[in-house]
Amino acid sequence: MQLESPVLETARLSMRPPCRADFEPWAGFVSDGAATRYLGGPVPRSVAWRSFLTMAGAWQIQGFAMFSVIEKGSGRWVGRVGPWYPEGWPGTEVGWGIVSDCWGRGYATEAAIAAIDWVFEVLGWSEVIHVIDIGNTPSQAVARKLGSRKRGRSRLPPPYDTALVDIWGQTREEWRARGRNA
Repeated sequence: MQLESPVLETARLSMRPPCRADFEPWAGFVSDGAATRYLGGPVPRSVAWRSFLTMAGAWQIQGFAMFSVIEKGSGRWVGRVGPWYPEGWPGTEVGWGIVSDCWGRGYATEAAIAAIDWVFEVLGWSEVIHVIDIGNTPSQAVARKLGSRKRGRSRLPPPYDTALVDIWGQTREEWRARGRNA
């Protein structure tokens, strides 16, 4: 099955499904202890490859997954942001992960806004959640900037069931009420 590959554009970022050339920066991202502190921790290259292919496979099978985020000015891969809904997940998520040397630039918020617009407009989702580790205050701040609110504490399906997380989120109607595109 050949799927149309969406490309989302923001002022500073281009977002598209992952391609083979993204693996090297992806592997660097998932091996960075700071960047993955709240995402399960750093993983070796062999596990990075599997997670990379999982994302690409989700695009093929589900028609959506996280986008590769490319900095327009440099052409550099700076993270992955977008829809995520694996088996057993607590809801339809838009998540984010930005390389640590690009933190503080607003990329996660900018990319998440584009992704949320896309999931409401194109995928027809009625709500989005953000699964955030209870200690991850930077991601909590991003969720607040997006207009999401904390809905409660939860656990994820195995093998992530040892992490305690908060579920943040909002409905499409709440998003629209804030003047977003959807």
